[in-house]
Amino acid sequence: MAMTKQDSIKKLCEGLRDYSSFDPALYQKYQVNRGLRRADGTGVVAGITKICNVHGYMLNEGEVEAIPGELIYRGYQITDLVHAVEKENRFGYEETAYLLLFGKLPNANELSEFQRLISDSRELPDGFIIDMIAKAPSNNIMNKMARSVLALYSYDDDCEVQSLENEVRIAVSMIAHLPVIMSAAYQVKRQHFDGESLVMHPLRPEETNAQTILSLLRLDRKYSPEEAHLLDICMMLHAEHGGGNNSAFACRVLTSSGTDPYSAYAAAIGALKGFRHGGANLKVMQQLQMFKENIKNPENEGEVADFIRKVLRKEAGDGAGLIYGMGHAVYTLSDPRAVLLKEKGFALAQGKEIEADFRLLETIERLTPGLVAEKSARAAAKNVCANVDLYSGLVYKMLGIPVELLTPMFAVSRIAGWSAHRIEEVLTGGRIIRPAYKSISKAVPYVPLAERK
Repeated sequence: MAMTKQDSIKKLCEGLRDYSSFDPALYQKYQVNRGLRRADGTGVVAGITKICNVHGYMLNEGEVEAIPGELIYRGYQITDLVHAVEKENRFGYEETAYLLLFGKLPNANELSEFQRLISDSRELPDGFIIDMIAKAPSNNIMNKMARSVLALYSYDDDCEVQSLENEVRIAVSMIAHLPVIMSAAYQVKRQHFDGESLVMHPLRPEETNAQTILSLLRLDRKYSPEEAHLLDICMMLHAEHGGGNNSAFACRVLTSSGTDPYSAYAAAIGALKGFRHGGANLKVMQQLQMFKENIKNPENEGEVADFIRKVLRKEAGDGAGLIYGMGHAVYTLSDPRAVLLKEKGFALAQGKEIEADFRLLETIERLTPGLVAEKSARAAAKNVCANVDLYSGLVYKMLGIPVELLTPMFAVSRIAGWSAHRIEEVLTGGRIIRPAYKSISKAVPYVPLAERK
């Protein structure tokens, strides 16, 4: 009897783990900076950028010293940018995208023209939603977004034109298109997989990116100014995080090979999808639900602490031993994005049922560093703080953003940073990014096919 496909795959995998694995001690033996990070947690310098700076520690006489986190876009503190647009009661994501792309803050006329350009670029090509999204529904919106970005290549007659003007044109179109692609992919997903009615609203040219998202997702298209401004702030905070983050680096790696913009941006979306990167906000929400189901009294810190210990010991949760939303590769004392989201989220949640969830997350944030340190002396030597993912998912939930769109919202915002990094790589890179890998394979004699066992 012929083997089934599943049996064939299972047989192919026999021994594969043994052939592909090796002693992790070899990383230290050969001085390999695994994950491009040194033993002390600092990153290996792989490039130079003027776009963004992320501060989470300082070196004091050769030792890492924890400091409050800073996120700096083109020389401007993200906290200053957020507080400025709040003070003037206006939207800031488009201005942030302009700053990241062009290196300076726009004046009123420049910002107005840039906003008009985004609005004029928002409409997808004729038939795109039906042919590329509706005819091939996906249960995962990130995969559908990556596929859609690649598909846009086929609708662009100038997709391979190598000029600065063309790069900027495509970057602006990506900033404009992604909210529409995300919303359409979600509506198709609802109809195909969830049995809901398919609702596609026409675009409103006067709306910003944040307003467009709320308008397209909600059946009645209604949203309050407070909701739209909070979503706009979320997008500002997610717009960029330096060239070393996984998705921006992926975008730069593909760009360095000379490939087209659509391929580079699709790769960045694929990188962001991973649970170790952008997908962590979904993990936080799943973990929050698990805490609520397993703790009788979320106001009892002892109960919360005991369950955190269980998760850290891999006795609960997904077995990873991680408290999602806690810890960061760069930030040590604080993540400025988490600080702002916590502040804005608590303010809007006051008096609502969701306020209890914010309080539980705040308790988890407060208790986790000490419990991680309690677990091991090595962990105690590293500062653990809340990262942006701890509160972003709950803020999005409060805004009515479906859980399936938590990571896609990250991508819709981060396209501004990816575009800036691609353009900078095009202008300044000039060399394919190709790090070295140490081969530990040994020579083996060739055995003729008839003699193999």
